[in-house]
Amino acid sequence: MADAARTAGQAADFETAIAECGFGLFNVFIMICSMPCLSAMVFSATAMSYVMPTAECELKLTLLDKGMMHAVTYAGMIISAIPWGFLADTMGRRLVLISGGWIDGICVLCAAMSQNSSQLMAFKFFDGFIICGPFAVVVSNLAEFHGKKHRHFVMLFIGLSVSIGALTITLLAYFLLPVHIYFNVGELHFHTWQIFLALTALPSLISGLLHIFLPESPKFLMSQGNYSKALSSLQRIYAMNKRKSRDSYPVNKHTSIYLDLIYLSDDQQITVLTDATPERPDSPEPIVNNSFRERFGQTKRKFSDGLMQLKPMFSSPYLGLSARVYCLHFCQIMCVNSVRLWLPQIFATMQTLQVNGIRDKSMCAVLDHNSNRRSNTAVLKEECDIHQQPETYTNNIIVAVVGLIGFLLFFPILRIRGVVNHILKVCLFICTFLVGGLYFADTMGTTLIISSIYLTIMGVCASTIIGMSVVVFPTLMR
Repeated sequence: MADAARTAGQAADFETAIAECGFGLFNVFIMICSMPCLSAMVFSATAMSYVMPTAECELKLTLLDKGMMHAVTYAGMIISAIPWGFLADTMGRRLVLISGGWIDGICVLCAAMSQNSSQLMAFKFFDGFIICGPFAVVVSNLAEFHGKKHRHFVMLFIGLSVSIGALTITLLAYFLLPVHIYFNVGELHFHTWQIFLALTALPSLISGLLHIFLPESPKFLMSQGNYSKALSSLQRIYAMNKRKSRDSYPVNKHTSIYLDLIYLSDDQQITVLTDATPERPDSPEPIVNNSFRERFGQTKRKFSDGLMQLKPMFSSPYLGLSARVYCLHFCQIMCVNSVRLWLPQIFATMQTLQVNGIRDKSMCAVLDHNSNRRSNTAVLKEECDIHQQPETYTNNIIVAVVGLIGFLLFFPILRIRGVVNHILKVCLFICTFLVGGLYFADTMGTTLIISSIYLTIMGVCASTIIGMSVVVFPTLMR
């Protein structure tokens, strides 16, 4: 009788527990909530690419200033990476997604009210500083709410969301930036490009609002030893997906380090939730009731715990793996942004050359035109209220559409056994020749074709690297 009871018991780790939740309404809801955050990252990185051809005269931007406008956003991301990682791994994913979304939205609105290049550059730095956290966390958060069976679809969804975000901001530029808007509010002057920037704050604000309605990641809670809260989160997912009560969730008991199987009668079984982390109390003593010295000590211990989470990255077996992944991601981002961030400026300049009847539209001609434009003060005074024609943004829309279609075509191929092991090598090899081909492109059509294919393939590489990082690194190192 006892042996029969023992065979009835089952132990559930996270993968088993999340698999019991299935795929349903909750998963659709969390994907919808994640889309604004993924789009906000695209808006933050690329909004200035569309603003600068319109605002370059008013802000008196040189080529160096334009490069700095792009650079400060990424400088903020680089500086804030480790602090955001500490907050996400100690305070939780949900807090970062909510607070990060709202604070970033405020920073973008402040950037939209900037009256000179220095103010705009400062607020774009804080924009990058803040958005880095929610974007990095939302990728891990999505993966942690899905089991192995559906996790590869998460990477497809992330790639599609980024592509949709790129298409959305291009369409927004197409319909808004050619319109002449100018008004004053007190001493503040507002133009079309500032309205455009203000609208790019919406995804961040919406993301912060939507994540209020989502629970904390159960995998994060288990890694912190909060098994009761993890079980409650899993029960909520199960109830929404299965349309059943929370009490009917098969995993209905929590445990700590060891697999404590509970054996019942022959016709009953209970599954226990396990992980390799000691359980923490459900209701810790509030920090506010402690003295200043105790609160300082608790904060210091949390910070020390956060630093200890970096230790595995610099020791075996993750040191070599981390170095390769970071180097690969660095090179990929540098190569793709060298083209993507300047593409709206390149197409705007090519359109200007075409209107002026200049046949040479090579990269050298584009650079010469932009360099000479800043030195000609007479032209600046005459054309200081610049509004690009809608046709200027048509090529950018085509590039975004090609990228979206490319993800739909590439990711089914990645499910084929063996393909994923070689996709990065093949794609990066092809992109080497594509980016070199841009130097020899002397027409707008050739530049459009090469840049579309190049950015699509590099986008697939980026999603592949992010997906690889989620899989190979444990929860507290992501």
